[in-house]
Amino acid sequence: QIQTEESGGGSVQPGESLRLACTAPRFTAYNCGMDWYRQAAGKQREWVSSILTDGTTAYATAVKGRFTISKDNAKDTVYLQMNSLNVNDTAMYSCKTKYEGWSSDPKCGESKSRGQGTQVTVSS
Repeated sequence: QIQTEESGGGSVQPGESLRLACTAPRFTAYNCGMDWYRQAAGKQREWVSSILTDGTTAYATAVKGRFTISKDNAKDTVYLQMNSLNVNDTAMYSCKTKYEGWSSDPKCGESKSRGQGTQVTVSS
């Protein structure tokens, strides 16, 4: 099973930025993509962003234009640069490897976070 580990969260004011990191040993060797999710208190988990093995990216409407996902294959790490944060971005952020079909190892569909994610709190 692939284990992911999220970091980089914190408490910021509206308009500020944070960069989250998701490390998942060997996820690039397994040809996995990566998804970022978030869950605010009392709400369902929602998808935030994805990056595929070929570098294709996708974003939820709520974060498009403010968040940027990227990856460093050599470090088996995916980043989520979050700019212009607002109170609605407050949530626990987590990542999961993404199975992309025949080219991906089946392990890509089975990742688990070592912790609960990384907390982002935006308040004035």
